[in-house]
Amino acid sequence: IFFSYLATVQSLISLHYTFLIGISTASVIVKETCIVIWDVLHTAVMAQPNKEEWLKIVDNFQQTCNFPNCVGAINGKHIRVLKPMRSGSQFFNYKKYFSVVLFEVCDANYCFRYIDVGSYGSSSDSAVFGHSDFGQMLLNNALDLPGNTTLPGTTYPSMPFVFVGDEAFALGEHLMRPYSSRGLSIARRVFNYRLTRARRVVECSFGILANKWRILHSPIHLKLETAISAVKAACALYNFVRQRDGFTFEDSLSHSMESPTRSGVRGTTHGAAIRNHFIAYFLSPQEELPWQMQAI
Repeated sequence: IFFSYLATVQSLISLHYTFLIGISTASVIVKETCIVIWDVLHTAVMAQPNKEEWLKIVDNFQQTCNFPNCVGAINGKHIRVLKPMRSGSQFFNYKKYFSVVLFEVCDANYCFRYIDVGSYGSSSDSAVFGHSDFGQMLLNNALDLPGNTTLPGTTYPSMPFVFVGDEAFALGEHLMRPYSSRGLSIARRVFNYRLTRARRVVECSFGILANKWRILHSPIHLKLETAISAVKAACALYNFVRQRDGFTFEDSLSHSMESPTRSGVRGTTHGAAIRNHFIAYFLSPQEELPWQMQAI
């Protein structure tokens, strides 16, 4: 009953007729199973990486995406829900429907390393990130990231390990974002291209998640707390399957989840200096990709 609800677009009423059980019974089964699956699986398939695991993630990003010192790609997506009672416009997003935000950190193997579900649909990516446990841990250097090191093939300077995101996030020491203005120089366009190659994994992961658990293609007709539990269970099961089935597959970008609002956010001067070092590295003769000039 639970997997039929999660993997198809069947409603609780449809399950009532399919399995010949009461609607309230089906609702309780879905609710309790979501909670149990998350409680049992999330520590096994979504545990916080240690320094050695972070370094393995870095190697994967370098090999598959040609972006050094990258420890993850971050993004947020809107999950359609029914309007919670007495919530006003808190969950009403800029796409004109009610939603909660699913914020995720993804590695190069398209597995989720961290998720945060339940922020208001009216919130921006940067606000969700800043108020999440992950954002606070990154700010307080509590993620157990490896110490600064030089980029491959260089001896200077020592560079931090970074996450990559889109224009909605603020530039920082451990967070790289693309240049967002028009009329960019060739150097900045090259940086945007290289960063996008790394950031696309989180976009692909959302598509794979939504196509596997098709409940995410339409509004979730459950109470808000149960809807959040269902999304968490879907993410945990997604990682469970990905880690056991392997990582060779065709990328999937087709999904119905919209990106949260992009609002202007200020970066730090130190983050800008780090980004400039990445630009110089990507344009160096030994690290330049043969096709990057044609790609931009």
